[in-house]
Amino acid sequence: MSDANYTVALDLELTEDLMTEGIARELVNKIQNLRKDKDFEVTDKIKVSLENHPYIQDALNSYNEYICGEILADELVCVDVFTGTDTIDIDAHILKIQLAK
Repeated sequence: MSDANYTVALDLELTEDLMTEGIARELVNKIQNLRKDKDFEVTDKIKVSLENHPYIQDALNSYNEYICGEILADELVCVDVFTGTDTIDIDAHILKIQLAK
C-alpha cells in the first residue's frame, strides 16, 4: 500500500516458526484463563500437567521457559496417561490439563 511518500508492505506468509510461537502464546492465554477460573492468586506459583499431544510439542520444546515465566509455573510437564478433568482448546485440539499450587 502506498500513500504520498510512504509505502507499506506486509509478508503474510505463516512460517513454521510463527505458527509455533502462536501455539505457545495460545497456551499461555488458555492457562492464564484457567488460573483465573480456579481463583488462583496472581502471584501463585503453579505446576502444570498437560496431556501429551504432538500439536503442542514444538511449542513446548522451543518456548517452555517463556510459557513457564508467563504463567508463573515452577513446572510444566506432558504426560501420556492423563486423569485430569480440565481441558483447553488449542486451535481445535482439545487437551486435558491439570493445574496445582
